Amino acid sequence: MTIVQINETCTRGSTGKICRSVSRLLTDRGVENYILHVQKKCDFPHGIVYAGRPYVKRQALRSRVLGLYGFNSRRATERLIRELKRIQPTVVHLHNLHGHNCHLGLLLSYLREKRIKLLWTFHDCWAFTGYCPHFDMVGCDRWRTECCNCPQAREFSWFFDRSRKLYRLKKEMTQGLDLTVIAPSRWVAELASQSFLGGYPIRVIHNGIDTDVFKPTEGKLRETLGIGDKKMILGVAFEWGRRKGLDVFLELARRLDDSYRIVLVGTDRRVDRVIPENVISVHRTADQAELARLYTAADVYVNPTREEVLGLVNLEALACGTPVITFNTGGSPECVDETCGLVVPRDDVSAMEDAIRYVTEERPFASEACMAYASRFNAKEKFGEYVKLYGIGYE
Repeated sequence: MTIVQINETCTRGSTGKICRSVSRLLTDRGVENYILHVQKKCDFPHGIVYAGRPYVKRQALRSRVLGLYGFNSRRATERLIRELKRIQPTVVHLHNLHGHNCHLGLLLSYLREKRIKLLWTFHDCWAFTGYCPHFDMVGCDRWRTECCNCPQAREFSWFFDRSRKLYRLKKEMTQGLDLTVIAPSRWVAELASQSFLGGYPIRVIHNGIDTDVFKPTEGKLRETLGIGDKKMILGVAFEWGRRKGLDVFLELARRLDDSYRIVLVGTDRRVDRVIPENVISVHRTADQAELARLYTAADVYVNPTREEVLGLVNLEALACGTPVITFNTGGSPECVDETCGLVVPRDDVSAMEDAIRYVTEERPFASEACMAYASRFNAKEKFGEYVKLYGIGYE
């Protein structure tokens, strides 16, 4: 048996890390496997680069001009198919195909023709919309019938709205496959079941976290950051903006008194220009162990995301013994229950503020309860469910 995963990256980002974790599980069981990707500089032994970053950037520009998001990159996809012909996989596992790394029509036509067993993890909603990986913030549900007049079209093309054309292409090209859809949350599974892909089997496999890394990890970060005995509110993201709730943190910084300090991780100079003095900016962490120390040091982890498939940062914080407060959006509430945190209505900053005061002053959630809930999302167990779907016994 030979397994091939296809993704934009091999080791970077959440999807790259998932591919790598699955590959290691397969390797430990002696299963031949590969990750086909377009990430520059990857020394992972099972990674195969089928296109370079300069090519991908040109395709991104082409997509911006022509509006055919996901149906460019023909030459790269032909190389990808040549690799598949050489490897002759038993199972192909698709991840993110909308990083300008694939012509969806060409790839699915080949997989259909060869009747290859196919798994596709929906790390967002792109597979069943014309353009959009996410549509919650604009409140669009046209994907249920047929995308058109896309309210986010200008994010994907400067000149054309091809959402109807792309929707129809995806609907056509995804028929007749030997496909199982994998949803990282019950929320995504429910949306997929209402889409044109609803006739395929849909399995919920939550993404997992490495509980050997994300665990209570003591350090001197509170001293280093100058927090002292103030209540530390932590937020982590790597593209801070309205989608991740930067504006919510700015409002919380205005409302909370000097007994609180907000620490934002994953910021940059652009964010530094807009945050007030009582918000501490951390541009990047040295490694995951340092991130675990930040989670551990915090009194509460706050996640005001407005669009989220699952929310692994919630689980990472819980695994370090820190309670979580999150907006009720997407799959984020699936990462919290009544033993370890609170879910408040999306965009309700007052409810978020009240929840922060309650959690930091009353301390109703024990670290042990937070860790116990996070243990349900152990990466080895979760990604082991992928291995079972491949048709490989797993213990």
